[in-house]
Amino acid sequence: MKSNIPVEVRFQPYFLNPWVPRAGMSRADYLTAKFGSVERYAGIAARVTAAAAAEGLVYAADKIKRQPNTLDCHRLILWAGNDGHSARMKQRLMDLYFTEGGDLSDPNVLVQAARDCSMDGDQVRQMLASDADVARIEQEADAAKTAGIDGVPAFIFGGLAMISGAQPPEMLADAIEQVANNRERLLAEQGAPPPA
Repeated sequence: MKSNIPVEVRFQPYFLNPWVPRAGMSRADYLTAKFGSVERYAGIAARVTAAAAAEGLVYAADKIKRQPNTLDCHRLILWAGNDGHSARMKQRLMDLYFTEGGDLSDPNVLVQAARDCSMDGDQVRQMLASDADVARIEQEADAAKTAGIDGVPAFIFGGLAMISGAQPPEMLADAIEQVANNRERLLAEQGAPPPA
């Protein structure tokens, strides 16, 4: 039986495709650059669509027309976290893109996502038009690369252990319990002082 260990989920920025221009690009151009052709990606999309459907999710690859640079999406997740809504924002952005084919490079789409998550749309529009938190997001994304993260998802537990790739909930729960139960030993192995 698992113990009840309190957890706090924090989303950290990571750029899978840092070469995508800030304004985004056509999905066809992106797929050609990344996979060689749109047709070559079709087989991958079919497998992803089937896997999503098996989990009750919709991956509507045919609706996606633009490939965004996700910097502004990460800013929205950060700002939504100020009110405890980072998970809600992340999910809204995922639904917009993968299910609805929303253009996440369009400020109007991002402002509506903010409104959908109870944020002040006018304030978000002003912040998106500025450089607010751009350097912070870029620095955090670079730090993830430097730490050896090379894909998503990646789960970091208390800064002491990491699991990469999609994992069943039971595996994540086991990892949380292992880190919680072995925290002092893990800290000592990493040369960190024990908690006071």
